[in-house]
Amino acid sequence: MKTPYQILGVSPDASDEEIKRAYRDLARKYHPDKYVDSDLADLAGEKMKEINAAYEEIQKMRSGKGSSSNSSFTGNPGSTGSGDARYANVRHLINRNQIFEAERILNSIPREEQTAEWHFLMGCVLLKRGYHLDAQRLFEQACAMDPQNSEYRMAKERLQQQFTGYGRGYNTASSSVGVCDICTGLMCADCCCECMGGDLIGCC
Repeated sequence: MKTPYQILGVSPDASDEEIKRAYRDLARKYHPDKYVDSDLADLAGEKMKEINAAYEEIQKMRSGKGSSSNSSFTGNPGSTGSGDARYANVRHLINRNQIFEAERILNSIPREEQTAEWHFLMGCVLLKRGYHLDAQRLFEQACAMDPQNSEYRMAKERLQQQFTGYGRGYNTASSSVGVCDICTGLMCADCCCECMGGDLIGCC
């Protein structure tokens, strides 16, 4: 599946003017008026719809709609990033709620290529799936790898604020690292035990 940037043939880092120019060039090339009474009329019409949808999607993303600018972080990353086409595609998929496809692409990236952005985007995926602890750990790792990145820092801080006081009892992914299997299995019991004044799990 192509991202809107790929459909217009531009980089995610392209300026607004470059994107507008690419859109206009494609619109001139595939405009239905050029294919009247042609066997290619239907194909050109479909292509024009795709181009219009891609341009509108980029405009929406760049205007801030659906980005991580909400007061409580929902797992929707912004439209900017490292410029890596794979991550641009993942951002697009997450914002369209195609979570499992986004996760599949991230899991296909070799460990040695898993950058700070990989950790941030995987955190967004796991947050969407309800794995708050794992998402928080991935945001923290992204911040550790790229301390100057404000997007990663804001995601981490907003998630911390949103769930302050509810650390135990979160869902965790089965592949989570840093939580022993016994702790994972007993988190709900620990939560109940603490409400009654005790602490069932001492290691966390």
